[in-house]
Amino acid sequence: MSSHAPYDPRSPWPLWLLGALAMTVLVVVGLARWTGWTSVGQDAAVQWTRALYFEDHASGAVQVRDARSGEEVARFEGEQGFLRGSLRALIRERKRRDLGPEEPFILQGHVDGRLSLRDPATGSRIPLDSFGPSNLALFMPLRGDAFQISARSQGVKP
Repeated sequence: MSSHAPYDPRSPWPLWLLGALAMTVLVVVGLARWTGWTSVGQDAAVQWTRALYFEDHASGAVQVRDARSGEEVARFEGEQGFLRGSLRALIRERKRRDLGPEEPFILQGHVDGRLSLRDPATGSRIPLDSFGPSNLALFMPLRGDAFQISARSQGVKP
């Protein structure tokens, strides 16, 4: 003879347990979003940087100029969804803070081979390698001589 009560499949306690778990998850996620908490992985050291201006050209293209020399580095014709979307996110943050386009964006190459686009005016950063190799390839030509100069100074072959 067993002293335990038989299991009743109509018992409400499993539903209460699932409900409590769901509420706990919602509260934790809500608190994390409300307080602005984010978990950001540690970045590899920056190997090289290049300051760039991105401007809309009269033809509808995106013109990229080197901030130091002022010369055109590249011109992206056509839709360029990823490029425009990345820039739009950074520019939106500048507009939210009432900042203008005076300060260039910084393209950074990290020692582990990753690229990121950073806005020093707002502190925003987009890790370009997170969006796949085809989107990363859009930004690779923009590194220009910055890679060769930094690599040579550290004894690395490009």
